[in-house]
Amino acid sequence: MIASPCINICKMDEASGLCQGCYRNLAEIAAWGNASERKKSLILADIARRRSAAGPTATPVGNSCDA
Repeated sequence: MIASPCINICKMDEASGLCQGCYRNLAEIAAWGNASERKKSLILADIARRRSAAGPTATPVGNSCDA
């Protein structure tokens, strides 16, 4: 089972449309609970790319809740 990338910093960035804590968009957050393991893996890969593009000030990913 793949844990949620939510780290309880649930604030959407208006410019990017991404959560400032987990780097998911609203559609990814809403779909997470019913997503297949493959889809979750794809979302996590997208998060990694977004976090990398954001640079060294990006919030680290944790596994604290299922948003």
